[in-house]
Parts: sequence; C-alpha cells; structure tokens
Amino acid sequence: MDHANDPAQAGRRKFIGQAAALGAAGLATGWAPAALAQEPDVAPYRSAKIDWRQVAGEQISVAVIPASYFENLLSLLPQFEALTGIKVRAEKVPPGQIRQKAMLDLSSRTGTYATHAADPMYYPLYVSNQWVEPLDKYLGDASLTDAAWFDANDVLKAWRDANSIDGKLYGMPYDGEVTVQVYRKDLYAAKGLKPATTYEELLANAKALNDPANRMYGLAMRGFAGAGQNMYIYPSILRGFGGSWFQGKSIVVNSPEAVKALQWYVSALDQYAPPAVRNWNWPDIADAFSQGTVACYLDAHSSAAVITNPEKSKVVGKVAYARWPKGPAGKAVTSIWNWGFPINAALTDKQKKATWLFISWAASAETQARTSWKFSGPAKRSGLNRLSLWKSPEFAAAMKDAGDNFIPAALESLEHDTDVEWRPRVPQWPAIGDTMATAIQAALVGQKKPQEALDEAQARIAQIMKA
Repeated sequence: MDHANDPAQAGRRKFIGQAAALGAAGLATGWAPAALAQEPDVAPYRSAKIDWRQVAGEQISVAVIPASYFENLLSLLPQFEALTGIKVRAEKVPPGQIRQKAMLDLSSRTGTYATHAADPMYYPLYVSNQWVEPLDKYLGDASLTDAAWFDANDVLKAWRDANSIDGKLYGMPYDGEVTVQVYRKDLYAAKGLKPATTYEELLANAKALNDPANRMYGLAMRGFAGAGQNMYIYPSILRGFGGSWFQGKSIVVNSPEAVKALQWYVSALDQYAPPAVRNWNWPDIADAFSQGTVACYLDAHSSAAVITNPEKSKVVGKVAYARWPKGPAGKAVTSIWNWGFPINAALTDKQKKATWLFISWAASAETQARTSWKFSGPAKRSGLNRLSLWKSPEFAAAMKDAGDNFIPAALESLEHDTDVEWRPRVPQWPAIGDTMATAIQAALVGQKKPQEALDEAQARIAQIMKA
C-alpha cells in the first residue's frame, strides 16, 4: 500500500511544525508539565454518571499520527490518567505506516495497540475479519457511558456513518474534515465573480482569472497519485456526474459517468492549473495559494491553517470559502474523511473497558473543546467531531481569522453534501484505492486517455475482487 506520501486523507493536516510549540519531545510518551499532572481539572468529566476509575491500574497503548490535532490530545493525557488511573503509552506513527502497523497488529491478534487513529475506508476490512469491536455495547452500557453526558448523537452523523458497517459503529470519530472551495475574494471582486455553485461556473471563474504569463492560475486540485490524493478529489467529481461505484453488487469504475468525470478532471487541470499540479498534494496547493499564484482550489477546510499563517502567507485577509460546487447531476459531494478510534478485539475485557474510557474521554465535548479553542498552544483544532461545538460562539471566535464564510461553508457541506458511498466501502479498498489512483494519474499526465485508463483499472479491480 502506497500511503506513505498520503498526508491528504492520511493524516494530514495540520502543520506538524507547530508540534514544537507544544513540547513535542514530551508528547511522544504522554508526559506533560508537572503542574498539569498534579492539578488536572477533571471536574467536567466527573459530572458524568460513571465510575471513571473502574479499571484503574490498566495500561493501554495508543497509536496516532504526528499531527497537531493529536499532539493537542496527547498533551492532555496526564488529565486522563489522573481521572481514570489508566496509564496510556502513546506512539506517533506517520500516516503511511500507521495503516500497515495497525493491520499487522490486528491480523496477528497481538493486541499491541488498544486503539489507533483509523482510516474510515479500512473498517470494512477490519469488520469482515472481526478485528475490532462494535461500539454499541459500550455506548449502551450505563456503567461505561453516561448517555446524556456523552451525547453520541451530537457527534457528526456523516462521520459516524463513514465509520459504521451495517448500521453498527466501529470507530468513534475524533477529528475530521470536509472539502470546500477556497478562493481569493479580492480577485473575484475585481472581476465581479461569485463563488461557483456548479462545475460550469467553477471553470468560468477559473478562465476569467487564469493568467499563466503573470504566474496566476485559475484553479488547482491535487493530482498526485494516492488513495488519499487524486482519489481524494476524484470521488466528489464522479458523484457530481451521477456516477456510482457499483452496478448491482459489482464494482464498476469505467461507466460512462466515470469516464466523463475523469475527462472533466483532466481538462480542468490542463486548462487552468499550474503545470506541476499533477504531482502536487495538498500542502503544495496550499503553499501555492498562500504565495498568490492560485485564484481558487478545492480541498479540505483544514488547509486554512496554512493559507492564513501570517508568517508565510501573502493572502491573509483575502480568503473566502464556499461549498463544493454541484456537478451535472445536480449533486454537490464533499469528502467524508475522519480519524476515528476503534477497539482492538484481541484485548482482555478490562483492557477493552480502559480503551473505551480513553475513547469516550477523547471524543467528549469537553476534550474536543480543550484541544480547540481552550488549547493554549497556537494550533486550535478545526476538525471538531461535534455539531454543537461547530455552532458554538467559542469555536467561531477561534476560527475568526480563517477567512470569510469558513464555518458556514464547512458546516453546510457537512450537513448537506456528505455521501457515505463517496468511495467504495469494501474490504479490498487498499488495493482498489491504489489501482484507481494509478489510473487517474495516468490520465492526468496524458499517458492514457480517460477511457483507456479506467478500462485497465476495471480489469485489475475485477481480479482484486475475485482474489
């Protein structure tokens, strides 16, 4: 699986350089300043009607990726340990490796990691092998979960759906994102343009602003090959054209709608994007936009932290956001990405309870707030897992410098543009994702026509599904 260069869907986001400000050396092992460990403010958690210390003395290991939204969480581990008496060993694993390490641990049933930052596309594989536990029995156990205090229904439904199989939740969402349209409001205003609501308008805007001779490109979308790179963008285009991943129970990737979607993707980048974009991932696009050479791009809302960094960006104060535009089928379809925490089925019962207490603590509204606007460091999380927090005035205040319409665009997308079948949710996803990424890349760089590239991908995927 080639996910090593996959910060996109992979783990992305958030600006690992900021970890230094959080005392990164200590975070890897869960240590924090002594004062914090001695006097953690655990009162909001103790209002939950459960015994947080019911498995005190247990030890669990947790694997996360080295991104600021997890760094913020790890800095609070002394609070969790003081609350529960559970010792947590945290290991930071790069995005490309965490999937491989987790699969090796789960498949060998060694129970090395009690939980890990899990890719939603891997749950079909995990569940088909009974490697992870359904979470409903923990959510429904009054001794482990105070339903009113935890309020599972407040966790964004789109992300819960993405982490569910046959209606059962297997990974509790911790952090996530949504794909939006990011544009230069000053350039749009100068030309009398409005953010696009359709693919046609998107290309018309790009044409109006495209000026390669003066290093200004009208549009950018990531083209780099990877299950979380070009296959992070293409599914939204496909669904906008009315395409589906399935015909009956068979995966079909070379339907007429699929070919049209890939032709559109190729044409849009050929006409209006920087030439190198076919090998760019999201940080490259965000950097180009922040340097003033791209007028609009489609990508995750959380890249805002790059383009609004006053130390590096030349476009601070000139940025605005809108929902992903609608395709010819009348659908606007955003990504449905999140990092969630499952429970390793190989653990003992006590370890499972300890793991659930960690997961419910991390996913609680209180911890989500403490890793966002209440966080003392520079990286205020923007991928909160709860609808109530997205709508809170405190979150709005924390995100006020992200740019115009930042929260409304993301929130409207989360509420109206999500599609749980955004990508084919099957156990064979790792191989399918890579096969599609290779095909898309071949078309984007002009090695193959879209029809040929998808026909070849279809033949490979048919063999994958038979294996």
